[in-house]
Amino acid sequence: MIPIRDSIPSRSVPLVTRALILINALVFLYELSLPKESLESFLYLFGIVPARFTDPGWANATGFPAGGYWVFLTHQFLHGGWLHIISNMWALWIFGDNVEDAMGHLRFGAFYLICGVLAGVTQLLAQPHSQVPSLGASGAIAGVLGAYLLLYPKARLVVFVPIFFLPYFFELPAVLYLGFWFLSQLFNGTLALANPDQAGGIAFWAHVGGFASGMLLCGPFVRRRRPLQPDENGMEWAWKR
Repeated sequence: MIPIRDSIPSRSVPLVTRALILINALVFLYELSLPKESLESFLYLFGIVPARFTDPGWANATGFPAGGYWVFLTHQFLHGGWLHIISNMWALWIFGDNVEDAMGHLRFGAFYLICGVLAGVTQLLAQPHSQVPSLGASGAIAGVLGAYLLLYPKARLVVFVPIFFLPYFFELPAVLYLGFWFLSQLFNGTLALANPDQAGGIAFWAHVGGFASGMLLCGPFVRRRRPLQPDENGMEWAWKR
């Protein structure tokens, strides 16, 4: 299921959401400009390679510099292909503006990056000996999804499902879509622990960790609310400026 739009209108210009999409796009264009060998080195250096932190001997032999904890930030802006970045940026576009409305620009930016860091830590703990770089904005965006679930559970999503090559659109509650998405990541992550080679290069535990972090951190980052009259989306409040 691919979300097309939600029923919650933006109440302010999502400056940080747009800036994050732009930065990710620029970094991806830079990746495309690199030769294959340089690109591989770039992704290994700035992505999270768990064995880099859990196997110092291997890290030294491979040529990783000491420390390197900056990768828990930088990996959030790297992507492995067109489908990877388009799917991530589309999800950020759909859900990010409303969460940014609730938190404010600066707090949303901090929230996004912290969720991305915690998502990366979760992936490292889940597969500590992996020598494959973990990269992408999906862990941070999973945090945005977790916050959206708490903030707008009554929202409606229009989703797209291809059935026998025919487009099929229908509407469903955000709580149902996001709940199903989280459970699917948890299920696939559990399978990946049993069969790491079958994970298909997807960091499921980063998604789980990011989503859980978003739910746990949502409260402290959200601005206070003031009551309003209910609208058609069930919104009974607005965020104080």
